[in-house]
Amino acid sequence: MTEQLPPEECGGPAAEPAPAAPAPAPADPGNNLKLRMITATVYVAVLLGFFALKIFVSDLFFDALILLFSLVGTYEMLRAFKDQLHLSQKIIVMIFAGLVIAAYAVSDFVFAEILGVRLPDEPGFTGAVGRNYAPHITFVVFTAGVAALCALLVFAHERVSLESTGYALLSYLYPSFFLVVLTVCNHLERYSELALMLVFVIAPCADVFAFVFGRSLGKKLPAKLAPHVSPKKTLIGGLGGLIGGMLGGGIVYLLAGFGMSALADAGLIKGFEWTWNTGALGAFDIVFYLGLGVLTAAFSQFGDLVESAIKRKLGIKDMGKILPGHGGILDRIDSALYAGLIVCFVLVIRIMIVG
Repeated sequence: MTEQLPPEECGGPAAEPAPAAPAPAPADPGNNLKLRMITATVYVAVLLGFFALKIFVSDLFFDALILLFSLVGTYEMLRAFKDQLHLSQKIIVMIFAGLVIAAYAVSDFVFAEILGVRLPDEPGFTGAVGRNYAPHITFVVFTAGVAALCALLVFAHERVSLESTGYALLSYLYPSFFLVVLTVCNHLERYSELALMLVFVIAPCADVFAFVFGRSLGKKLPAKLAPHVSPKKTLIGGLGGLIGGMLGGGIVYLLAGFGMSALADAGLIKGFEWTWNTGALGAFDIVFYLGLGVLTAAFSQFGDLVESAIKRKLGIKDMGKILPGHGGILDRIDSALYAGLIVCFVLVIRIMIVG
């Protein structure tokens, strides 16, 4: 056998090494910001569209949007747990995540719109008792979902565990049961439009101001808000979020006074109950909205931290990819989930006390 010599020893040219693959180009922050802005614009347009359908057609249209949030958000939660849940658990969670929203929306529509159940005109704790059984029906449906998940411990004993049942229950509660509260906001007999405006105006304002304050002042004031959960969030950013929430409360006050009241006076919408008071009472209204803006912003930022903690436990950056530049639906509505809690609570108390 003839020995093969290297090309350079035979007088031929040596083989040149293959050129190295070019390093991937770094992401352009400008393009990413542009993508986020486009996605945010589409998201706001969708919210406004469904809000208009609620006002001019029926509350059920905004219920449909909340139901979509519930189904997509629950799917994102289940996917984040990967193979830690059995298929039967995922099916039950998805079914009841939709049913619990539909149960409140449909039953409240039946009692309020078809059967004509209304709150008494007199304010006060005893006067605010109606016969709308939508909360009772919703609670039974929710409990049925919990019972079905627990039943798998018997009927699928070899395939499910207590740990997977816990993951399934968390996926069932978050976000769907929080979104039931938003459904309640959508069906408040009084102030339902205000409730939704407070949630979906204040939470984004808080997010934007927290980002701006953190981005511009975070290096000078680097103290962290929750270093073990979300290392990038700073105390100064949190303060900016509270300021943004106050601004959001003021915006809602003006929107209600100029916009919604004008539509109600023109007879274009019904059931919008808001009066622009003057004098001392008017000053109280302003303080009420600004204060509620700060409180709602605090809750919305905590909701953001809760989701950050979940993602950190699961070792993921985003809950999904359905919203380019933002991640998943849960990454977009996490603040609104907790904002809805405080807004609903405050407005229900206001209805009970002052009507």
